[in-house]
Amino acid sequence: MTHDPYPAPGSAEELAAFEALQSRTGALYRALSTDPRIPQDVVIVPSLSLDARELAKISGVYHYEERMLVNLMLLRQPRTRLIFVTSQQLDPVVVDYYLALLPGVPASHARSRLVMLHCSDASSLPLSDKILQRPRLIERIKREIRTPDRAHLVCFNSTSRERTLAIRLGLPLNSVDPALADLGTKSGCREVFREAGVDMPFGFERLQTVDDIAKALAEVKRNAPSLSRGVVKLNDGFSGEGNAVFPMGDLDGNASVNDLSAKIKDLLPERLKFEAPAEHWESFIEKYNDMQGIVEAWVEGDHKMSPSAQCRVNAIGEPQVISTHDQVLGGPSGQVFLGCTFPAADAYRLDIQDSAAKVAEVLAKKGVIGRFGIDYVSVPTEDGWKHSAIEINLRKGGTTHPFLTLKFLTAGSYSLEDGLFYAPSGRPKYYFGTDTLQEDRYRGLLPEDLVDIAVYHGLHFHGPTERGVVFHLIGALSEYGKIGVVAIGDNPQQARFLYQRTMQVLDEETGVRGRNT
Repeated sequence: MTHDPYPAPGSAEELAAFEALQSRTGALYRALSTDPRIPQDVVIVPSLSLDARELAKISGVYHYEERMLVNLMLLRQPRTRLIFVTSQQLDPVVVDYYLALLPGVPASHARSRLVMLHCSDASSLPLSDKILQRPRLIERIKREIRTPDRAHLVCFNSTSRERTLAIRLGLPLNSVDPALADLGTKSGCREVFREAGVDMPFGFERLQTVDDIAKALAEVKRNAPSLSRGVVKLNDGFSGEGNAVFPMGDLDGNASVNDLSAKIKDLLPERLKFEAPAEHWESFIEKYNDMQGIVEAWVEGDHKMSPSAQCRVNAIGEPQVISTHDQVLGGPSGQVFLGCTFPAADAYRLDIQDSAAKVAEVLAKKGVIGRFGIDYVSVPTEDGWKHSAIEINLRKGGTTHPFLTLKFLTAGSYSLEDGLFYAPSGRPKYYFGTDTLQEDRYRGLLPEDLVDIAVYHGLHFHGPTERGVVFHLIGALSEYGKIGVVAIGDNPQQARFLYQRTMQVLDEETGVRGRNT
């Protein structure tokens, strides 16, 4: 029998080994910050290590690994090598597309520093699990690492799987310690918001049973008798797909807690309205019993906005706000993430930035490192905008790759003074981004078709003008008719126009004219 040289997953020995690896991140960060030209190896594993039942709600979800191809732009650093691992082999056209975007670096030079590996596995298992099941692949990854003392692992999110993978590879993980993952659950978010002193909807966390939900909804209604709706959320739901709305405008908010709870409990199976189209009561409550969740008041308002802030705690524990966005939401009650605009509106983006800084400071003190997003619901009042913090996405999210696309393509910087992003030319830059441009008629378009269409119609990002369209999720186009878009312009109107122009071109190329956008 072959002896396993690694500590058992989750054991005290593994935790100690992981802590030792993580202790290297500070020195590595300082070295690279001093001189970005020093040799380094980055292993990128874009595993969506999230609840499989929630992932199943997303069309073409395994192609979402491609969103981290934006990290190929790290190859602009001349001594950086990337080892990028995916579930299945990516179309070479997709890889070439990203390499062609690199500013000031010949594609051949970048390609010589890029190693693409894959598991040849299209199953629904998270990519990290697939790699862990393939010890020969792990050894191959390790052989590709030329500078072990200046190498690290980058993932989409961080769980016990990624911790075990880091140990197997002998690399520090540039992400939050999985031991802190609870801070990013819906319950953990509310506790962090409370500690940071930021406003959030009235509600309750750490709930698990139907009785818990019914009592919490009763308390929410009694707190604001005129409230029309309450929200029930799974702890580990994401993109709004784990949320449900409970209409209760007709219930008596002055009734006793016991009477109101009993009434709500009877109504829940039929009245609870789910954001995910395929969700139903039995599966939702099964997941709620398993992962727990929260209940909170629906934020009322005739003109609601949904801004978010993207934050980062670097490897030496310094928190910073790096962008704000206005989210584009859809779904039955407007809770499903569809896209974003950068930056958030002039009227409140600095308020969002200030609130997010308080949250980031709390998370940094708790040991969080890496990127995360904070979502808000904002409504105008007579005294200005009121912002309610809704959740923390303690991982890379839907606003991460659009912002990195802008940053890498332009080599510009975000200004905390006004919340704008400035290219080296001095021009502020704006974008509209989405992961959900999807039409059945787009099915069958191959990556080379998309590139040809973009170039022919002048949509491709143009470095000298610093504007144009960048595509992602290209691998999902032929099978699912789904594509991601980041449209970059010199003002919000231009960015939106470029996105609408993209839809128009794709429609015309697939036989449709005159879409109303």
